[in-house]
Amino acid sequence: MNGNNIIVTWNNVPIAATKSTTIKVGADTLEIASPDAAKWRQFIAGRKDWSLTVGYLVTASNKVRDLLQVGGSFSIIVKGRDATTAQGVKGTAILTECQITATRGNLVQGSFSFQGSGALE
Repeated sequence: MNGNNIIVTWNNVPIAATKSTTIKVGADTLEIASPDAAKWRQFIAGRKDWSLTVGYLVTASNKVRDLLQVGGSFSIIVKGRDATTAQGVKGTAILTECQITATRGNLVQGSFSFQGSGALE
């Protein structure tokens, strides 16, 4: 699979001309060894979190109004172009940042950054 085959859906509408997609999933760790028990620290996995960043080319269907949606909560699905929803991942996320960059002589580019709220399934 290559990057051209990834589709990011935001409230059931694909983000047009997706240029790049980064999904970051992490987990906290909790130390369980007492300081005097051993020389080596021991950990267990704690709570998980996830975030998503999407770079895209701004088209006529994208509007600068997207900037005003920062702070909103959205349903996100990331899947392969030929995959069913069950083969992708989905979750609810808050749009934390929207950026649009226009430089003379180049295509207008934008990016969305989402912070996951709850499970990524």
